[in-house]
Amino acid sequence: MRARPGYDDLPVALVNLLEPLELVRAFQSHPPEGFTPLDLAAPAFATRFDLSTTLEPALRRSLSWVPAPKPMTAFVGTTVSEYALFPAEVAPEELVRSLVGRLGAQYSFVIIKDIPGEPLLVGGEAFAYTQALTAACHAAGFELMDGQALAYVPIDFGSTDAFLNRLSHARRKNLRRKLREGAAIEVEAIQTGDPRFGNDAFIAEVYRLYCQVYAQSEIHFDLLSKGFFRAVLRSAEMNATMFRYRTAGTMIGWNLCFERDGMLIDKYIGFDYPAARAHHLYTFSWFRNLQHALDRGLRMYVAGWTDPEIKRQLGARLTPTLHAVRARNPLLRAALRRAKRWFEPDRRWTSANDAPDRS
Repeated sequence: MRARPGYDDLPVALVNLLEPLELVRAFQSHPPEGFTPLDLAAPAFATRFDLSTTLEPALRRSLSWVPAPKPMTAFVGTTVSEYALFPAEVAPEELVRSLVGRLGAQYSFVIIKDIPGEPLLVGGEAFAYTQALTAACHAAGFELMDGQALAYVPIDFGSTDAFLNRLSHARRKNLRRKLREGAAIEVEAIQTGDPRFGNDAFIAEVYRLYCQVYAQSEIHFDLLSKGFFRAVLRSAEMNATMFRYRTAGTMIGWNLCFERDGMLIDKYIGFDYPAARAHHLYTFSWFRNLQHALDRGLRMYVAGWTDPEIKRQLGARLTPTLHAVRARNPLLRAALRRAKRWFEPDRRWTSANDAPDRS
C-alpha cells in the first residue's frame, strides 16, 4: 500500500458523504498526528489505537493507572466526516471481502467507524447500502458495536425564540441567562477562501485555540495539523463559514461550519480559556449557528458526535452510529463479543426513551 494516497485519489461518489468532498481530500493530504492514510477503495487510515479510548468514562478513569495496549489498527472512515464513506460503485459484500483480504492479516484490529444507525441524515438509498454492508461484516467476523451519538436539530421552527419555547422552563431560564451574559460578544462571519486566511499569524491563532479545546477534551484521538486547517481555510471550494467571536477586539473563539445539501454541519471549534467559559461561548455559538441555519433557509443543523449530554440540554436530538470491529486473533474476537458493552458509552443517549424535551 502507498503511504500517502494522492489528493485526488478519492472516488467522487461516496455513500454517506454529508460534507464537501474537498474536506475528505484535505484529511488524506494532511492526516492527523500519527495517522497514515491507506490506499483503499474507501477512505481509511492506520494508527496505533489506545483501546481504552472508547471505554465508559467511569471505567476508563478507574483504569487510568493501567497502561493501555496500543495495537496498530486499520480504520475505515475518517475523523472529518460524520460517517464512514463507501465507494458507490463497489458492492458492499465486495468491499468487505476486500477489506478483510487486504487488512485482516496485517493489523490487530480492523474497525469500520461511524456507520449510520438510521437513514435520517444519509437517506434511504445510502442506508440500504449500509445495511447490506453491516450484514456482510457480521458474516465476515466483525462485531457490531454502538458508536458515538450524533447530535442534530431539525430546522422546523421560525425563530430561535420558538426553539427555546420547546424546552422546559428550567432550561429556557438557564439558556436565556447565558445568552444575555454573552450579549457583549462580537460576531464576524468569514467565508473559507477569504484573503484574511492568507495571513499565517491568523492561522496560527486559529490553531492555538483549536489546541486548547483538544487539550481539555476527555478523548485524545485525532490531533489535526496546522497544515490541515491552512488547507481548509484557504479553500473557497469548502463552502464553509468561520464564525469568529471577539470581546473588546480580542478573539476568544471561533466555530467552523460547512453547508451542503440543506444542512449546516458544525465541524470545528477553538476556544480561548477561561474567557470563552466566562462568556458562555459554547451556548452563544450554538444559537448563532441555529440563527444562521434559519437565515439560510436550511433544513438541518448537524452538531457532531462529542458531548451528547450537553447538546441534549441545548435541545438537540440524537441519532445512533455503529462501529464494525474485527480482531485478527480469534480469541480476542470472542472476548470482544462478551465485553463490547464496556465500549459503548453513548448507548444511553440513543435509547428509545431519549425523546426530545417538549415540556
